[in-house]
Amino acid sequence: MSVDGEVRQLRTEADEPGWEVDPDDEWGVAVVATVGRQLKLRREAVGMRAGEFGQAVGYGEDLVYKIEGGKRIPRPEYLDMADEVLGAGGLLAAMKEDVAKVRYPKRVREIAKLESQAVEAGLYSNHNVHGLLQTEEHMRALFDAWLPAYSDEETERMVAARMARRSIFERSPAPTISFVQEEVTLRRPVGGRMVWRRQLERLLELGELRNVSVQVMPTEVEDHFGTGGLIEVLKFPDGTAVGRSEGAFSGRPVTDPKQIRILDLRYSMIRAQALTPRESRAFIEQMLGET
Repeated sequence: MSVDGEVRQLRTEADEPGWEVDPDDEWGVAVVATVGRQLKLRREAVGMRAGEFGQAVGYGEDLVYKIEGGKRIPRPEYLDMADEVLGAGGLLAAMKEDVAKVRYPKRVREIAKLESQAVEAGLYSNHNVHGLLQTEEHMRALFDAWLPAYSDEETERMVAARMARRSIFERSPAPTISFVQEEVTLRRPVGGRMVWRRQLERLLELGELRNVSVQVMPTEVEDHFGTGGLIEVLKFPDGTAVGRSEGAFSGRPVTDPKQIRILDLRYSMIRAQALTPRESRAFIEQMLGET
């Protein structure tokens, strides 16, 4: 029973896969420990026991202790409810942004930070639909097919991180984003027919955004400049850029202007070889009609 008399199913650890703290992520461990300590101090300051507080926010007592002990990452709604129940005046809820980043694997966190700052992004993908374009169902199907198999916790963390990166489409002012996708990545029915259809529909939906272009590279193109694999180039307001490619500079991120120009040139040539955004839309619509 919650404090307002509403019957509530309490969340337990079994209900919370993917919210563990990565012990190798020093920054993440520090953030979660700090947040947990603040939650505990606030709870004790108002004289609430852990069990009583758990009832109020819909969490089991054991999970409350784990969150306060820095062993579990609190959900955003947990911090919102805690803020309200404990009368923190927004101080606990304000921690949501940093806490959300903790769920990202360290490598993904660095990518997400760069994406959040970019004013222009050029992204070419030839193995799978680019992560920023994927539906949640598509993501899960890809992760489920990985070998060796990911645990449920690992899958949840990766899905959450990839979903969070999609905020790039909601930024204001909006960055200019262009995607080039190999035809084969759109024809592979990842996750089954319905998941595949929804993925194609998602591509059409994003392609309607004024700041986003989606182009398809037909398989029949003979002289193809994308055989080196994935290319990503992010450009920032101060004129700097960062890029990477599987087929250049050992696949590592680069910032040197000469190296960026090489990646820019390759990506520009790939875009020129691909179908135009209008042609690509018609192509994807035709694929949808065939499914």
